[in-house]
Amino acid sequence: MNNGLRNSWSTGWPTLAIMLGASVWGLIWYPLRMLAALGVTGTAASALTSGAGCLFVLLLRRRAIATVQWHWLLPALALAAGVTNLGFVWGSIHGEVMRVLLLFYLTPAWTALFAHFILHERLTWSGAALAALSLAGAMMMLWSPQLGIPVPGNLAEWAGLAGGMGFAMSNVLILKASRVLPDMKPEMRTATIFGGAAIFSSFASFFEAMPAPPAGSHLATAALLVAGLGFVLGTNNMLVQYGLSRVPANRASIIMLFEIVITALSAWLFAGETPGPREWAGGACIVLASALSSWVHRTKARPPVGTHTDPDRKDRERAMV
Repeated sequence: MNNGLRNSWSTGWPTLAIMLGASVWGLIWYPLRMLAALGVTGTAASALTSGAGCLFVLLLRRRAIATVQWHWLLPALALAAGVTNLGFVWGSIHGEVMRVLLLFYLTPAWTALFAHFILHERLTWSGAALAALSLAGAMMMLWSPQLGIPVPGNLAEWAGLAGGMGFAMSNVLILKASRVLPDMKPEMRTATIFGGAAIFSSFASFFEAMPAPPAGSHLATAALLVAGLGFVLGTNNMLVQYGLSRVPANRASIIMLFEIVITALSAWLFAGETPGPREWAGGACIVLASALSSWVHRTKARPPVGTHTDPDRKDRERAMV
């Protein structure tokens, strides 16, 4: 009983951490559009907020810097995070946010592919079915007869698709780094993610026309927004790191689809976009897939009923043979 309860808590907290992280990302599009309205471009917003998040993490957890070890995973993670952040920010500012998110969250397929080659994870039939259920929910929520099938139709949508591929790669590399570099603190993975996003977006800003910078009170408002977003994103990413290091990559990609539900609700509250029955049904599919994913993985981890866990039993059986 105690072991079962302990297993339930150990699997429940990482799942909750990922869902909370997804909720924050489901709301973040609104302050990003506020920054755009103040004259801050998508690349600049990505660079500034990521830089603020990196600085916040390094200042808060400066003692963890000593745990950083050189490995090819770190620049790879930084690059994947840069593509993810810029794709999401630029796409959500310049495109239709829900359509961009649908393309962004075609990640279970990318995650299954990357996890197979990098983590050597085998995609089970139950995992494939849950990914299909969650994607069916996303399609049900976001497909529109007027817009047609969800394929990239402009640069913002291509940015969302590229960001989703980067997001899947980031999730896989985070888990790989937690295994290969176990002594490296999770906060330093967070700093690597934000540092890479800041550098990547800074280079990308040279290819985007820069409007006149905000002035006067708008400049102060933009600075406060950037600082606030850096704090929120830094804290949120450390929370997500806790979950991603304890949850299989394929399962994490399904749980993160909960962001679409939060985005739909925030669009209803802040933009007056009222979800209809199709949107609610699709959201229910996504939540159901996340819940079933937690239940399936917890059931597989639990020993069969009537068995006793004895760590020395196998050794004694080998000695008897």
